[in-house]
Amino acid sequence: MSSKERKKAALYEKLLQLRAATNSSALNKTSIIVDASKYIEELKRKVDAMSQGVGTSQNSIAQNPLPAQVTVETLEKGFQIHVLSEKNCPGLLVSILEAFEELGLDVLDARVSCSDTFQLEAVGEAADSIDAQAYIYIYIIRIVPFAALSTPLFLCPIA
Repeated sequence: MSSKERKKAALYEKLLQLRAATNSSALNKTSIIVDASKYIEELKRKVDAMSQGVGTSQNSIAQNPLPAQVTVETLEKGFQIHVLSEKNCPGLLVSILEAFEELGLDVLDARVSCSDTFQLEAVGEAADSIDAQAYIYIYIIRIVPFAALSTPLFLCPIA
């Protein structure tokens, strides 16, 4: 096979690959290239639309932060936690309760509102309240950011 024939076969193979990649039904070289060009333009439009969507979402989040406040207080024989957020996020309550369970904390009393806003007040007991306070704080830091914390978390020991 001559060099010219190999180049022609390689070009034909590449055209077939281009045709397959663009889902073209064209049979001749010019039509395959035109279809590929249209396909590339369509992909560019999709990328631009996605980029604008991401930019809009980021601007929306930056302009409308979801303020949240978390306080963990030590009591004589336990802890008290307050979580307040202007927006309710699905799964937030379950995540907080799972964190309590993982830490082996017993919740003695809890008041929760999950309608438009999210509010949780829980009183519990732990063997070592100072360590429990730190662990709760760390766990809530992991959980609440997906609920969009815009204010710092507060750790408020009470004597």
